[in-house]
Amino acid sequence: MPIESRNVRWWLLLGVTAIALYLCWRMVEPFLRVILWATVLVILFYPVHRRLVQRTGRPWLAALISCVLVILIILVPVTLITLAVINELSGAVDALQSGVNYILDPNSPRSGPLLNFLSRYIDVNELRSQEFFVERIRGVSGQLAERTLGFIGGLVGGIIQTFFVIFTMYYLFRDGENISRTVRDSLPLDREQSDSIMSRTREVIDASVYGVITIAAIQGTLGGLAFWALGIRSAIIWAVVMTFLSMVPMLGAFIVWVPAALYLALSGNYVKAIILAAWGTLVIGMIDNFLRPKLVGSRTRLHELLIFFSVLGGLNVFGVLGVVLGPVVLAITLALIDVYRTAGRSTTADKAL
Repeated sequence: MPIESRNVRWWLLLGVTAIALYLCWRMVEPFLRVILWATVLVILFYPVHRRLVQRTGRPWLAALISCVLVILIILVPVTLITLAVINELSGAVDALQSGVNYILDPNSPRSGPLLNFLSRYIDVNELRSQEFFVERIRGVSGQLAERTLGFIGGLVGGIIQTFFVIFTMYYLFRDGENISRTVRDSLPLDREQSDSIMSRTREVIDASVYGVITIAAIQGTLGGLAFWALGIRSAIIWAVVMTFLSMVPMLGAFIVWVPAALYLALSGNYVKAIILAAWGTLVIGMIDNFLRPKLVGSRTRLHELLIFFSVLGGLNVFGVLGVVLGPVVLAITLALIDVYRTAGRSTTADKAL
C-alpha cells in the first residue's frame, strides 16, 4: 500500500476516534458529578473494602457490604448535616445580622470609638444593611445544596442521583483492582513510569483523605461543640464552616472562633470569651499540630502554596469534591511533567552516547 494512502487512512482513523471520544464525553458529562462522587467515596472507603474482600473471599459480597457501610457511615450523616445546615441558615442570617449590628453600633461604649475612627475610611453602614448578608448567605446556601448531592434539583432528583452514586460505587468496589490495572496498562508509558504515577496519586489521596479531611472534621466538631456549649446560635453551621476552612492550608477554624470570642468579649460575656479562646488555642489549634505529622507528614510532597490553590481551585471546579480532587489532579499533572522531564533527559543522554 502506498505511503500516502496509508497516511490518509491513519488520519481518517484519528478523526473518527476523536469524534467517538467526543460523543462518549457528551454521553458521560451529565453523570460526571455522580461518577466523581462515587470515585471519591470508593477511595475513602477502599482500605476497609480490601479487608472485607480478604475475609469474605467474594468481591461481589464485599462490594455490597461496603456500599451499605458507606451509606450508613458517610451518606446518611452528610445528608442530615446538609439538611440541618440549610434549615438553620435563615436563623443564622438573623443571628449574624443582630450580632454585627450590635458590634457596629456607633453608640456602643466598647466598639463605638473604634467605629467612629474607621468610618472615616470605610463604609460601616453597608455592613449593617440586611441585604448585604442576605445576598451572600443565599449564594452560599445555594452552592452548598447544589454541590453536595443534588438537593437543589428537588427531593426526587437527589434520590435518583444518590441511587446512581451507590450503583456506581458497587461496580467500582467490585472491579476496582481490574480498573486500576487497565488504566495502568492503557497509559502510553512503561511499567515503572505508570507505577510511579499511580503511587504518587495514591500518596496524595491518602494524605488528603485520611489526613486533611480527618483533622478538619475533628476541628470543626470540636468548634461546633464549643459554640453549642456556650450558647452561640447556629452551632451546626459554624461547625461546617470551620471544617471547610480547616481543609484549606494557611486558613483554619480560628477564622471563625476568634471573631466569635471577640464578639463575646465586646458583648460583655468575658468568661465565655476566655473559655472559647482557651478552647480554640489549646484544643482546636493543638489538634492540627498533634495529628498532622502522624496522618499527613510529608506524603503529599507538594508545596503549601500549591496545595492552597489546588484546594481552592478544586472547590471552585468540583465543589465539595475539590478538597480531594484538586490536590489529586495537581499531583497527577506534576507526576506526568516529571515523566516527560525524565524521558527528555534519557533522550538527551542517548544522543550524547
